[in-house]
Amino acid sequence: MGDVTVDAILVTPLTRVAVAGGDVMHGLKRTDSGYVDFGEAYFSWIDADAIKAWKRHLRMTLNLVVPLGQVRFAFIDPFGNRRIESIGADPYARLTVPPGIWFGFQGLVQPRSLLLNVADLVHDPFEIERAPLDAFELNWDRFL
Repeated sequence: MGDVTVDAILVTPLTRVAVAGGDVMHGLKRTDSGYVDFGEAYFSWIDADAIKAWKRHLRMTLNLVVPLGQVRFAFIDPFGNRRIESIGADPYARLTVPPGIWFGFQGLVQPRSLLLNVADLVHDPFEIERAPLDAFELNWDRFL
């Protein structure tokens, strides 16, 4: 993991192409900065005001996109530095998160939001660490 900090999180504005019948929303291309490799892609629903925290990947790089709704992410690096980012319809962007950073996220809109992770590794339960919600002092309500 090395000495990764929250400054290593990459925020990439994404393209939304207006098309009759429904927009095309880009997510990740092999040529994009932040692309490492492909392991798997998965979607996760998050209900409004729900908080899913904390976890830290030991080897996996995450590419997080919220094509539907709005989600707030909180990141904490090994040095205790914190970073908050919100993505969704506006701003429509991708967060590239290197391994070694603790993170959690919160749904911001009713009824729920959809999160896409395009990861460089296939899920491995042994490469992830989890901690309870109160493991880090963070007032999630303060950001609402």
